[in-house]
Amino acid sequence: MRYISAIFYIVFSSSLIISETYATENKILIKINNQIITSLDIASEIKYLKAINKDYSKLNKLKAIEIAKKSIVREKIKELELKKIIKQLRIDEDFLNNFVVNNFNRLGITSINDFNNFFSSRDLNPVSIKEKITVEILWNQLIYNKFHKSVKIDKQKIKKELMQNNKQKEYLLSEIMFNLTADENLKDKLKIIKKEINENNFSQAALSYSISSTNNNGGSLGWIKDSVLSPKIKKQINKTQIGQITNPIVIPGGFLILKIEQIRETKKDLNIEKEMEIIIKEKTNEQLNQFSNIYFSKIKKNIIINEL
Repeated sequence: MRYISAIFYIVFSSSLIISETYATENKILIKINNQIITSLDIASEIKYLKAINKDYSKLNKLKAIEIAKKSIVREKIKELELKKIIKQLRIDEDFLNNFVVNNFNRLGITSINDFNNFFSSRDLNPVSIKEKITVEILWNQLIYNKFHKSVKIDKQKIKKELMQNNKQKEYLLSEIMFNLTADENLKDKLKIIKKEINENNFSQAALSYSISSTNNNGGSLGWIKDSVLSPKIKKQINKTQIGQITNPIVIPGGFLILKIEQIRETKKDLNIEKEMEIIIKEKTNEQLNQFSNIYFSKIKKNIIINEL
């Protein structure tokens, strides 16, 4: 599963619905330690989420604001943690530009000029978007540095499976990764998530409830090879029909629900060593994503968040 890797519910009075008029007042809404989040920040986050996810525009105003606040609070917490280690949150410009183009090509972006034009035309500053992406890249690097030695992968097993089977299944998957607060239980939380899926769709439910970095694009994981999946996840997928969702799967840091969008079978006329590299990378990213969520939950407990 891809590691690219993106939570709080903050009560929001209906009288403070962020319209364009309200946003221009630029009020401070939230303080996170020494960081502030203003109404303009929230308005900008709403524009950003609308730009990258078509389902976000279908949400009612209160839910859209709630999700935007969760998204930006999560980003600020990561930023605070990074600044304990890095004085200036910067990365190589060429690397950043390549990353931007590769990760936004689903929006028709094939060059940095496309990127600039895409966001500028939506009244968003491309430089600010790059800053958001920089935080996510540096966070991923932090997680890798902290936890890559804890990643466990059975390379011999992967090689054996590749050599034994001449066909391989691939699944087009979407995910919702969630955890429980002290006053929640699994049955009730699952009921709420399923209600959102049934009344709207899986993508909107992912936006609302997933703590994975895939939440902003509706939980989409893309095509995942059967050989990448853990036995526990594979077992649930094999019991689930196309278009349906799995039972919640216990993972480090919470629970996982998967939706099987499509299934295809491909012949394995491939380079074993090259395929192993791909599978090992994907399995590594999956485990690092879980470490990321666990670490984020840990540092969040020491963060002071005040709504003004």
